[in-house]
Amino acid sequence: MFADLTLYTLVFLAAAAFCAGLIDAIAGGGGLIQLPAMLIGLAKTETVVVLGTNKVPSIFGTTASALTYRRNIRVSSKLLIVMAIPAFIGSMGGASLASLIPTEVLKPLVVALLIAVLIYTWKRPQLGQIESMRHSESKRLKISAVAALVIGFYDGIIGPGTGSFLILLLVAVMGFAFLSASAIAKVVNVATNGGAILVFGVNGEILWKIGLTLAIANVCGGLIGVRIALRGGSGLVRKVFMAITAALILKVAFDTFTALR
Repeated sequence: MFADLTLYTLVFLAAAAFCAGLIDAIAGGGGLIQLPAMLIGLAKTETVVVLGTNKVPSIFGTTASALTYRRNIRVSSKLLIVMAIPAFIGSMGGASLASLIPTEVLKPLVVALLIAVLIYTWKRPQLGQIESMRHSESKRLKISAVAALVIGFYDGIIGPGTGSFLILLLVAVMGFAFLSASAIAKVVNVATNGGAILVFGVNGEILWKIGLTLAIANVCGGLIGVRIALRGGSGLVRKVFMAITAALILKVAFDTFTALR
């Protein structure tokens, strides 16, 4: 498969994967960089195969970021398990239906939800600066499980904004600080990527050589991104989160407008 790629294209894809890993490790949204780059670099490849291949560097990058966060930030293992398992199942369901449901119909709703996320975060400058847990533990676990299932399904079938929705859930509903929320979101993202990879892989919709090569660049970016986030704290994560959410709004809105023309 590498024979079909020029050195320039491979370097371009690797650079995009590195930047995606770096941004994704801080506040999510790496797919905003990596997926469009892969759609350009692999223009002759079927879209569903590009989507499947995109999940490979993503899961390696998010795994590296999640492990680094785990060594520096204490998070309830019970919460991680309660969110990761439904997210994995939901992502498998979404990926299985990815070729059956016209996702263009859902994109206007995604734009509206992302705008609501951005406005909500912008109007509450103190949101997520310090940890102030809400609800009882049992209620938090129930809400987290249901939300992870839904967000996992969304990640499998569409994808853009998954990190934003996870982080806002953890900050606004649960009461986590942005830094802790980003650490938890990484673990859940590993689960959603894993579920999607399982489905895409079984269907033969992954270019493994390209995916694993780009994974190296994504992991390098992710490790640097985590260190930047740990140094900058929740304040930095909040700023990057808002910037990425705004960029996602523009990207999804542009894609929706283009599809309607």
